Amino acid sequence: MNKELFKNKGFGFFISARLMFTIAILMQSVIIGWQVYEITKDAFSLGMVGLVEAIPSIATALISGVIVDSSDRKKVLLFAYILMFFCSTSLLIISSDFIPALIGYKISLIYVIIFLTGISRGFYMPASQALLGQIVDKEHYPYAVSWNISIWQIGAISGPAIGGFIYGFTGTLTSYIIIISFIAAAIIFVAGIKSKSVFTSTQQPIFERLTYGIKFVFSKQIILGSMTLDLFAVLFGGAVALLPVFASDILDAGPKGLGILRAAPSIGAVIMAIYLTKHPPLKNTGKVLFSSVAGFGLSILLFAVSANFYLSVFALALSGMFDSVSVVIRQTILQIFTPDEMKGRVSAVNSIFIGSSNEIGAFESGLAAKLMGVVPSVIFGGIMTIMIVSSSIFLFPALRKMELKEKQSGI
Repeated sequence: MNKELFKNKGFGFFISARLMFTIAILMQSVIIGWQVYEITKDAFSLGMVGLVEAIPSIATALISGVIVDSSDRKKVLLFAYILMFFCSTSLLIISSDFIPALIGYKISLIYVIIFLTGISRGFYMPASQALLGQIVDKEHYPYAVSWNISIWQIGAISGPAIGGFIYGFTGTLTSYIIIISFIAAAIIFVAGIKSKSVFTSTQQPIFERLTYGIKFVFSKQIILGSMTLDLFAVLFGGAVALLPVFASDILDAGPKGLGILRAAPSIGAVIMAIYLTKHPPLKNTGKVLFSSVAGFGLSILLFAVSANFYLSVFALALSGMFDSVSVVIRQTILQIFTPDEMKGRVSAVNSIFIGSSNEIGAFESGLAAKLMGVVPSVIFGGIMTIMIVSSSIFLFPALRKMELKEKQSGI
């Protein structure tokens, strides 16, 4: 299957663009964080970076889904990439102090650019998911999704590392030049993809088109159940926001240890995603999904009670492995169970679920830690994740019984 998949030049261009773009935006995320803190010396300003990007991303998601489903998806993705190219170039200009009049407004201008990157994110997530389903044959969906996620995780590991290394040794300007080069490469790869046009009726009123993606998701128990599991697992089970506390006060690992802890889930996810490119979970898929989310919760519990650095790294890597299984299954479900003319809007709803769970999950972690203490709050999150899995088994019986192999063979 993998050999046949890579005979598709469009898919090769797609994952190459995915890798280049992922590395670029995560490099930029790291550099912006350091740059903003360097200017403000205020930790709250770092929280504002995430919020300023999340608001436009979530706000534009439904609109972008409609546009993706009624336009050339390749062109929509190119628009998102070109907008990010403009943002990175603007950050280079602002950081260079080339225009003296802008120096006093540097932090405000950075926030404006971050807001625009949020708009780009609101478009490229639905466009990317919808375009993948358009350039890959349906029987290759599970393998294509596994490769897509593997590439993203590789970028998630290498992007921050490359960004930190280049920033530390060469400074801000060289870092942004390299980021711009990566985005330019991604644009060239996307431009090389031959995409098919998608017929969609535009007779519906605009409000109905905007909300139809939400209605579709809530009418399909398998799609809704998979999204709900992911939403609440990240909402309660995520411990990333508290890793600095664990590294400093519990594991006594210092900043280098924090870097290892941050990388551990992605390393585990890459290992599992690469395995799944050859062995996608086609049999007993629903049971595998529930088991993987429960395993994620148990991994978080192990991390919470661990006082040993190496055991903590192992637990986080394990959580990444389990999370990778659930992500591959969820993304495959979206590709197989969603009609092609609906994929933009359904992917947009999915991006809202993901964005909400990540941002609100970080807030929940901080609030729970303040009320309960750090370790009890993470234990609480792990237990809640397992309880959600237990209740979802009964709430979503169609998801529990789902077999992707049967659905794939019935396409």
